[in-house]
Amino acid sequence: MRTRVLAAVIAVTAALSVSAQSQAAEPLNSLVPVPVSVQAKSGVTHTLTAGTKIYTAPAARDVGTFLAGILRPSTGYAFPVSDTSGTPADGISLLLSGAPGTVGQQGYQLDVAANNIVLRANTSEGLFAGVQTLRQLLPAKVESTTAQAGPWTVPGAAIVDYPRFSYRGAMLDVARHFHSVQTVKRYIDQLALYKINYFHIHLSDDQGWRIVIDSWPRLATYGGSTQVGGGPGGYYTKAQYSEIVQYAASRKITVIPEIDLPGHTNAALASYAELNCNGQAPPLRTDIEVGYSSLCVNKEITYTFVEDVIREIAALTPGPYFHIGGDEAHSTPDADYQTFMDRTLPLVKKYGKTALGWHEFVKTTTDTATMPQYWGTSTSNAVVQAAAARGHKVIMSPANKAYLDMKYNSSTPLGLSWAGLIEVQTAYDWNPGTHVSGVPESAVRGVEAPLWSETLVTGKDIEFMAFPRLGAIAELGWSPWSTHNWDQFKVRLGAQGPRWTTMGINFYKSTQVPWDTGGGPGPGPCTQPAWERDKVYTGGNVVSHNGKKWTAQWWTRGEEPGTTGQWGVWRDGGAC
Repeated sequence: MRTRVLAAVIAVTAALSVSAQSQAAEPLNSLVPVPVSVQAKSGVTHTLTAGTKIYTAPAARDVGTFLAGILRPSTGYAFPVSDTSGTPADGISLLLSGAPGTVGQQGYQLDVAANNIVLRANTSEGLFAGVQTLRQLLPAKVESTTAQAGPWTVPGAAIVDYPRFSYRGAMLDVARHFHSVQTVKRYIDQLALYKINYFHIHLSDDQGWRIVIDSWPRLATYGGSTQVGGGPGGYYTKAQYSEIVQYAASRKITVIPEIDLPGHTNAALASYAELNCNGQAPPLRTDIEVGYSSLCVNKEITYTFVEDVIREIAALTPGPYFHIGGDEAHSTPDADYQTFMDRTLPLVKKYGKTALGWHEFVKTTTDTATMPQYWGTSTSNAVVQAAAARGHKVIMSPANKAYLDMKYNSSTPLGLSWAGLIEVQTAYDWNPGTHVSGVPESAVRGVEAPLWSETLVTGKDIEFMAFPRLGAIAELGWSPWSTHNWDQFKVRLGAQGPRWTTMGINFYKSTQVPWDTGGGPGPGPCTQPAWERDKVYTGGNVVSHNGKKWTAQWWTRGEEPGTTGQWGVWRDGGAC
């Protein structure tokens, strides 16, 4: 009898051990973006303690300091950061040696053993990317700004990872609605977690001018005095803009300023009458119409203005790019548009920058250093195809896939829908390397997720539209296409929920995603029959869809539970 009891105890202990190991390894299956290669080390975990130290290569001390800044508030541990020239046997090491050549300039190698964690890369940017993966391997509560209970375990693993595309961007429009420095910084922090490395800031439009230009002061004081809906607007001083640039750089993110030209310029035209062909300043606009404004192409003062703006902003921006807009210039005749770009593009180069623009502008130049940003809704575009054939690199931002300001469904309280409704699966299920005919992957520099702010007044509004879709675009930019799998991605994305909750992110809880509520194992299989789009349902029918139970309120067909039920035809019965 004693032998049987002992055997039972051993069996239970073994089962608990296996369960613990399984739970410890679970973060390896929850990473976004998914790494190139992940190998779990069976039975191995690493636990951070009050004595854990962070060692860094001297040139990467800033990355170690960033990591310590993430870990200290939640753990309560000191995490001292010190330089090292070797490979310490304990703690967390961030090293600029020994990484495989395959990881390039932005990738990393991460090895988690019982006694230490070693992160290797060829650049500090690569180490920073690896730190974001390490964050996701720790419990979500590590993101808390207040002390939490441990343990702080990391699953044993060997990860080799590098990006598919070197350019992974996100754009924020601060012109339609002005957003404070603090709001922008918070968004930059959120972008960094998902390995975004370019932040495109849309600084001017018809509704507002958002940065001080010393040689044209009324641009900010008058042109920045309002916003969509007639609010107070606002603008950044040069010191504030520099603060944003420096903050982004500390997260290994390069800022790309945009001044939209020659259209989308009503705020400038209203500020200075001489920029108008008739010499009369139009009133400020607070609506969301587009395509009606244009600088006066035939006046020399226009190019004095353009050069002053480019010169002053370029001087504040260490990154290589300047975005000149160029879209929706419907009131600028083609010949004038060509003339304008012939004068403007050399000015960008004069001040040491490479010109980016919305894809329309690339029809005016054969300079293959310039980069078009494709924002169309079709999979065929002659201008972009011709540019790719000439040797231009293209940034992919198709509006019906990558625009984070499009509504999720017809019931979404924020956003627009002119490019279509974009649920999470729609944002994920497209291939930047094959999306536009005649534009092969070799011609694609990367992807960008624009977020226009016609309806976005607060930081919480920004978060609601960006999350969870930002994760989809980030994975398209980073992860190899061979890993692309919606059924796997939606589970990994759902595992980000507790992290976003801890970070206070106001994310949209899409019913397409099986969200991890942080309360243990996820929902079990539904016993109800699966919902069928073509089936007629009447009140009382219970079905399963995306891991949840739904009850039909009245007759319906084609109204997908939780996504298109704007008339309340489905009642949410919760997780299975």
